[in-house]
Amino acid sequence: MTTTQGDMLRDVPPGRLKPLNQAETKSALADLKQIAGSEPAIAALLAEEGTLRDFIVAALTLSPHLREIANLEPSLLVAAIDKPLSPQIEALVENARQAWLPAEQGASSPSESEVMSRLRVAKRRASFLIALADLARIFDGRLTTKWLSRLAEASISAAIDHLLLSSHEAGKISVPDPAAPSRKSGLIVLGMGKLGAEELNYSSDIDLVVFFDETAGIVPDPDDAIDIFPRLMRRLVRILQERTADGYVFRTDLRLRPDPGSTPLAIPVDAAMIYYEGRGQNWERAAFIKARPVGGDIAAGQAFIRELVPFVFRKYLDYAAISDIHSIKRQIHAHKGHGAIAVKGHNVKLGRGGIREIEFFVQTQQLIAGGRMPALRCRSTEETLGQLTDAKWIDAETRDELAVAYWFLRDVEHRIQMVRDEQTHLLPETDVELRRIAYMMGFADVPAFSETLVATLKTVERRYARLFEQETKLSSETGNLVFTGQGDDPDTLETLRRLGFDRPSDIANVIRTWHYGRYRATQSVEARERLTELTPELLRVFGESKRADKALMRFDSFISGLPAGIQLFSLLGTNPALLSLIVNIMSSAPRLAEIIAAKPHVFDGMLDPSLMAELPTRDYLAERLRNFLAPARHYEETLDLLRIFASEQRFLIGIRLLTGAIGGTMAARAFTYLADLIVEAALDAVMKEIRAAHGEYPGGRIAVVGMGKLGSFELSAGSDIDIILLYDYDDTAGESSGPKPLDATRYFTRITQRLIAALSAPTAEGVLYEVDMRLRPSGNKGPVATRINSFEKYQREEAWTWEHMALSRARLIRGDDQLTLDAERIIGEILSSKRDVGKIAKDVHEMRMLIEQEKPPESIWDLKLIPGGLIDIEFIAQYLRLIAPARGVGIDANGLSTAEALKLLGGSLMDRNDLDLCLEALQLYTEVSQLIRLCIDGIFDPKNTPAGLIELVCRAGDCPDIRTLEAELKRLSKAVRKIFQATVGR
Repeated sequence: MTTTQGDMLRDVPPGRLKPLNQAETKSALADLKQIAGSEPAIAALLAEEGTLRDFIVAALTLSPHLREIANLEPSLLVAAIDKPLSPQIEALVENARQAWLPAEQGASSPSESEVMSRLRVAKRRASFLIALADLARIFDGRLTTKWLSRLAEASISAAIDHLLLSSHEAGKISVPDPAAPSRKSGLIVLGMGKLGAEELNYSSDIDLVVFFDETAGIVPDPDDAIDIFPRLMRRLVRILQERTADGYVFRTDLRLRPDPGSTPLAIPVDAAMIYYEGRGQNWERAAFIKARPVGGDIAAGQAFIRELVPFVFRKYLDYAAISDIHSIKRQIHAHKGHGAIAVKGHNVKLGRGGIREIEFFVQTQQLIAGGRMPALRCRSTEETLGQLTDAKWIDAETRDELAVAYWFLRDVEHRIQMVRDEQTHLLPETDVELRRIAYMMGFADVPAFSETLVATLKTVERRYARLFEQETKLSSETGNLVFTGQGDDPDTLETLRRLGFDRPSDIANVIRTWHYGRYRATQSVEARERLTELTPELLRVFGESKRADKALMRFDSFISGLPAGIQLFSLLGTNPALLSLIVNIMSSAPRLAEIIAAKPHVFDGMLDPSLMAELPTRDYLAERLRNFLAPARHYEETLDLLRIFASEQRFLIGIRLLTGAIGGTMAARAFTYLADLIVEAALDAVMKEIRAAHGEYPGGRIAVVGMGKLGSFELSAGSDIDIILLYDYDDTAGESSGPKPLDATRYFTRITQRLIAALSAPTAEGVLYEVDMRLRPSGNKGPVATRINSFEKYQREEAWTWEHMALSRARLIRGDDQLTLDAERIIGEILSSKRDVGKIAKDVHEMRMLIEQEKPPESIWDLKLIPGGLIDIEFIAQYLRLIAPARGVGIDANGLSTAEALKLLGGSLMDRNDLDLCLEALQLYTEVSQLIRLCIDGIFDPKNTPAGLIELVCRAGDCPDIRTLEAELKRLSKAVRKIFQATVGR
């Protein structure tokens, strides 16, 4: 495309534009004839039947927007064809700049609505003339963008002067010179992006960042500045972008300021500097390459930009940031030439081979080398290409190809926007509308335009890909993922939707939060670089999970609590299995997700590559606990370390269960082993403290009995623990031997109280276990610690049937060897006593019915309480243990799990088929309930449960879907209830 010499539309050569079609030509001519009725110049134009007439008619057929302006203001069309264009545009730019001044000397300042009207009229007229000059190629892209930028700058400056003067006249501020309100005001208005580079689009919005110097002195009370200036900026946006009868001036975006989600529209200079020095991101460095003062206190703006140079252009070759720059490149979705480029619907700004790739090609190298080469600190894209060539960073061929491509694509962009004055970069998707763009570009037809366009895009794509040809992982098939600034990129939202997110705008906002370094884990530049690099893969993997939005929100909650992030983000980037595991937790296990959000340290253990290969046996856990407690120097530190270790290991056992590395039965045993070890260590720590304060008690010995699920190796992730503390001592002793002696009752009571506190008292590191001691003799009415002879007497003479049922699960966990043997002997003798089978059956049956009455199940998923559920099976096992001696079965089933006890006793006391069915049901209940208790708090409800958890529950139950699993639970529970009635029923 060549440029017309001269500055008059009459100089346009023949055939510059073709009309869209015959119908549009007739319509445009009809409009011109109507205008000709009041404008002789137009009548003369129509009578000429010359080149200028053909050009004007064609332009009006191709751009409904230009035709609308011509009809609205015919005199503007007359001026366009009769007078040189540049002086007219210059005058209109000056009109915009003077819009804040009184209409005549001595008059009062114009109202805000008057200023708005003046600016809109100047913009409408100037943009009309610029568009015609561009279409006639009197102006090329360089000149078009320069004029548009000057118009925007004049409008912003006038609006700022008006705002400052009106505030001055209202007494809110005091400007040094009301005749030049902006001068020395300390109000800095920077134009970013294409406005800063003086390369504004035809229908572009303008990106502004506003700062103010609190020390400039124009606000009487500097504390008021943070309220006054943001309010002024809200008015600025209204002045520039609100649509009125006169149209609008420029759409205005203030979201490139620091952390726009949580900062006012105007920011103090000092606060901004602190932000950029500490938390500024590489994309913000790229944005500030083009920053330029466009309004307000220009001198202050220039000083601010000078101060920011060390942030934007680092002194040393900045290869440390290249990884983040690479990931920004990936976010804008570069391809390496595979596949055809579709012309229809192509985004000439963000699409393959588009304007953004050329800009990024330039800015990347500016960021890397600009600190050492001041010549590279240019704002203009074409000028920087020249400087890169001079600096030998690119060759002349690359410079020329990209410069030609840049201005060709900018011309296409302008014509797309000229059609209806819309801020779009998408080529039309219909043949008719695409023909409109081809003709506006001066091509004879769509195929010729398409061929040139595709060749241009491929040139850019090839040069751009070559810039990062060593970076093999950059090309992403994901789609646009742009999270810079505060606004939502429509293509990014579409990509997120396609990836599987239902609320793409919320997800984009979360990721911007990461970019702004609001979390400790993302405050370092290195951590943000790693996370930015990871983001596309992170989104892809999360998007594949069910309820992807909730899962990513849980991940966000997790990283918000991390003390640091670089190690984790680096590991996730190089370890796909770990990333999948994180997604699994966030999508399937809300309870685990909450745990790691509240206690991020539990995640550290997941970084151990041998985690899944090692089974959590008692020996495995004991060795790790011993090493973990080794550094402890005092009691409180021991308890804190115990809490950290317990929460971490509970989590890691849960991870193994979640991933299928272990099953529910193994998990139950592992949770129990962990509790055993924690109780042992806590008791040892307590005894050390007691001995230090109160000494030894002569002949004193203690033992801890695990009851309930602790005793039967059936703890789950959130279980409390049931214990009884037994003790004995020499009857001849009166008190302990320490500096603060205690009698026997108080001594052993103190041990028990300290042990309960050690296990259940909340500290900064949380709680170890909730402790339940109601299974001790006389329950809550009895003493917390029980002497062994009292325990024996109570169990032999006073205990109820249900207490002997509970005793069948008793297991000695820790204590004096002799006392442990004595307790085991007593328990064994009591359980081996012959009982009245009928009475036991009656008691067990009544107890089960009472529980059913007082605690009815909420649904089939209440596996403990449903008829035929876990309680039924446990009661069957306990019943068999109590009646076995009377039936002549002398089997010792103490210290076993329910399943082990059933197998041992049921072989002699149950029908084999009934036994097998109970074991089958117990296995299913254990697998499913362990997983559910791990992943959520409360009752499982498939309707309100993460889909990922439903899949895991089905896997645990070995069923293809949840309905099949429900049917299986109903079948088994119904059968177990029948067995319970037959076995225990009277």
